[in-house]
Amino acid sequence: MVVMVTPLCLLYWLLISTWWLMVSTSGMVWIPLTHSLSKTQFITPHHLLKTTSTRSATRFRQHHHHRHKQVSVPLSPGSDYTLSFTLGSPSSSTISLYLDTGSDLVWLPCSPFECILCESKTPPLSSPLNLSSSATAVPCKSSACSAAHSSLHSSDLCAIARCPLDSIEMSECNSFPCPPFYYAYGDGSLIGRLYKDSLTLPNSLSVQNFTFGCSHTTLGEPVGVAGFGFGRLSLPAQLSSVSPQLGNRFSYCLVSHSFDSNRVRRPSPLILGRYEDKENQFGNELVEFVYTDMLSNPKHPYFYSVGLEGISVGKRNIPAPENLKRVDRRGSGGMVVDSGTTFTMLPASLYDSVVTEFDHRVSRFYKRANTVEESTGLSPCYFYNKVVAAKVPAIKLHFAGNRSSVVLPRKNYFYEFVDGSDGGRKKRNVGCLMLMNGGDEEELSGGPGATLGNYQQQGFEVVYDLEKRKVGFARRKCSSLWDSLKN
Repeated sequence: MVVMVTPLCLLYWLLISTWWLMVSTSGMVWIPLTHSLSKTQFITPHHLLKTTSTRSATRFRQHHHHRHKQVSVPLSPGSDYTLSFTLGSPSSSTISLYLDTGSDLVWLPCSPFECILCESKTPPLSSPLNLSSSATAVPCKSSACSAAHSSLHSSDLCAIARCPLDSIEMSECNSFPCPPFYYAYGDGSLIGRLYKDSLTLPNSLSVQNFTFGCSHTTLGEPVGVAGFGFGRLSLPAQLSSVSPQLGNRFSYCLVSHSFDSNRVRRPSPLILGRYEDKENQFGNELVEFVYTDMLSNPKHPYFYSVGLEGISVGKRNIPAPENLKRVDRRGSGGMVVDSGTTFTMLPASLYDSVVTEFDHRVSRFYKRANTVEESTGLSPCYFYNKVVAAKVPAIKLHFAGNRSSVVLPRKNYFYEFVDGSDGGRKKRNVGCLMLMNGGDEEELSGGPGATLGNYQQQGFEVVYDLEKRKVGFARRKCSSLWDSLKN
């Protein structure tokens, strides 16, 4: 038999071969992350900080009070970084979603779309998706449907989907769509359905039969989420079906911004796949990663939890409570490395000890700004004429493992701005500690003991090695890394 190859087919196979050559030789794909928060959205720095600190606290605490056990409930969206991709074939739509390492599902608003109680929320980052002709509903017997509904048995799912009893008994329910799933967040919720379609990343990497949630109605959730956590429905997990080397490891490097609108516009690189850890292959920068092991969380398996041994303030090491060093059978403890929470949340005992030591050192030189603390939700804050670096103690995070310590740059934990809140008096310089009280340990049972927020991750490349189950940190010039990747 003679097989005829048309020029169009030949071109198609050349493109596919070129793509696989790119993947196999470089072993990675990079995508720009856009910071969604701009100073133009806020009247004053007080408003910006209060909104951000409130959202960080809400996102962290909701896990310790939620009682729905039928679904895998991610942390509340509200992360500050977005990525874009296209869905559909032959006609496609570009979608922008929040990057969230604290959840395991990709969901997005679908047309027609209604968001209830969203007047004060961030508007949608892109138009609601019009499902393309290539989109298909996920059947109720699929493993993807079971993953979205967590503990529900496939027979229960088919019954909910109104599958006839004889079809359930004969396991012939593939023609029936997966029933709607319910996701609850800290200050909102959504109902969605599962679909499959082709997904294309900015580098023209395409994933066929990509599973995503489509929501026509949400409560307080106007923007969709790209889940990067553990779980078969997350974006890295589904990418593994195309290329395991791309899906088993990803990293991001968040450009330092300090809420500066000019810096916010700089893209932060999201890197899917592998490259050398030491000598950077994109330049002369020497990169040394510090790794710590991931902890398994039986209640929240999509979390990237690590053990925190303690925090140093200056030369004093403050041990962390035992619940931050491990995760118990109820899912309590550990520190979640989260792209979707802005400020780091600590249990009250550790937070109080850190603040006491920090204030002991700083209050000798700078006066407490109590009114600023009340209006921003951050504490302690200080008035100053000029910050002298030696008077603001260094803060170091000690993770579990051999010498797994990370020194935070001062701008990652001490935010400086000009205060003119009273309107009449002379404007004054203010600096605030950007760590937050997450609550008493008793209140945190059943959920993470602490969260490492994205503000404290600025200027670091954070690596999630899913194969070796490790998280790594390395100081980087993230804007330079993005320029190197582009070139």
